[in-house]
Amino acid sequence: MDIFIKSGRLINPKSNCDKIVNIGIKDGKISYIGNDDIAASEIVDANGLIVTPGLIDIHTHLREPGREDKETIKTGTMAAAKGGFTTILCMPNTFPVIDHGTLVEFIILKARREGLVNVFPIGAATRRLEGNELAEIGEMIELGALAISDDGAPVMNSGLMRRLMNYTKMFKVPVISHCEDVMLSLDGVVNEGIVSTVLGLQGIPAASEEVMVAREIILCEDTDCPIHIAHVSTKGSVELIKRAKEKGLKLTCEVTPHHFTLTEEAVLNFDTNTKMKPPLRTKEDVIAIKNAIKEGIIDVIATDHAPHSQAEKECEYGIASFGIIGLETALPLVLTELVEKEGISLMQVISMLTNKPAEIVNIDKGNIEVGKDADITIIDLNKEFLVDINKFVSKSKNSPFNGWKLKGDVFATIVNGKIVFKEGDMIKR
Repeated sequence: MDIFIKSGRLINPKSNCDKIVNIGIKDGKISYIGNDDIAASEIVDANGLIVTPGLIDIHTHLREPGREDKETIKTGTMAAAKGGFTTILCMPNTFPVIDHGTLVEFIILKARREGLVNVFPIGAATRRLEGNELAEIGEMIELGALAISDDGAPVMNSGLMRRLMNYTKMFKVPVISHCEDVMLSLDGVVNEGIVSTVLGLQGIPAASEEVMVAREIILCEDTDCPIHIAHVSTKGSVELIKRAKEKGLKLTCEVTPHHFTLTEEAVLNFDTNTKMKPPLRTKEDVIAIKNAIKEGIIDVIATDHAPHSQAEKECEYGIASFGIIGLETALPLVLTELVEKEGISLMQVISMLTNKPAEIVNIDKGNIEVGKDADITIIDLNKEFLVDINKFVSKSKNSPFNGWKLKGDVFATIVNGKIVFKEGDMIKR
C-alpha cells in the first residue's frame, strides 16, 4: 500500500456514504475501503477530519498561454491543490484563444509536465471568441476538450448559438454559456441600482443576464443540447432556471462563492477586487441564490478563478479588469457561509463540488470507490484562519476576502495517489 488514510469521516455523495473508514491507495487508485489496519509507505491520520472525493472546478482561468504574468498552469494548479481541488477545467480565453486542437494538446501536455492536479481544457465556441464563426469544435473534443464555451464573451448571434448547440450535442459534451446581453451591459461596471447611482458608476442591469438565460433555455429545448449556465447571479435567473428544470430540460447551472457571499454594498469602498462579471448583486439576489442551493436548483459551485496583475486592479474602478481569484478561498467560504451559517448539509455542498460537476462534463471522477482514481481531499472543519493574500500561491492576489475570518480548510490534497498538499505546504514530488 502506498498511502493509508486512517480513521477519516468519509463523505461520498455518489454513494450517500457518511461514516468513519480507512482508505488504502496503491498505484494511483483506491485499493481499499474498510476498517482494517493495513501497512503502507505513508500513513495519513485523518481522525477528526473529513475525507471527500477530490474537489472539481469546472470554471477556472489559467491565463496560459499568453498571460503568464497573471497565472501559469503550474501556479494555477498549485492554487487548486492548496484549495482542495484535484481536477480543474480551464476556460479558453487565453492569448491565443483555445479554438483549435493544437492548443488543447498544449494545455494537456503542459499540465502533465508541470501541473499538480488534473487539468482539462474547455474549447472555444467561436474562432478567437469573436462570435462570428464556429471554432474547430470536433477536433478539440477529439483531442480532449470536455466542454465548449466562449466564457468572458457571450455568443450574441442566436442563429450561431443554435447552430453551435445542434453541432455540439453530437459529441455529448455541454455548451457552457456566459449569459450577458452586451447591449444591455454596455460600459457597465457594477450592478445597476442604488449603489451604482450613489457612486456615479455605470450599471449592469439584471436583465442583461436574464435575457440570455431565457434565450439559452429556449434554445436548449429547441435543440435538445445540454447547456450549462455559468455564474448565476440574479433572482430572475434562478426563477427561469427552476421553471426550465421543471420541464425536464438538459439544463445545469453553477454559482460562485462570491455571488452567494457578497452584495453590491461591498463596492461602496471602491475596492476594485469587488469588480467582476456578472457584478455583485443585491441582498435579495443573494438570498434567492442561497435558497436555490438549498432547493437543489443550483447544480454546482465553481470558482471562476480569474487572476489579474496588480496593475490591472490597482487603478480607477471604471477601468479595472473584471474578475477575482477563487481557488484558495472557495472551500472555506462554502463551509463558513453555507454549512456553518445556513445549515446546509456537508453531503449537499460536497456533492456540488465533486460528483455533480463530474457528471456535467462526463468524467469518471468525484467518487471514492475501490478501483477509482485516488483523487481525495481531506478537510479540517474546525480550522479557523484569517485570509491573507500574501500567503496565496496563485501568481495574482486579486481577492476581496483578504482579512476575512473563515472556518474550515484543506488539510491535504491527493491527486492520482500522490499527496500534493498537506498541512499548509505544497509537497514536491
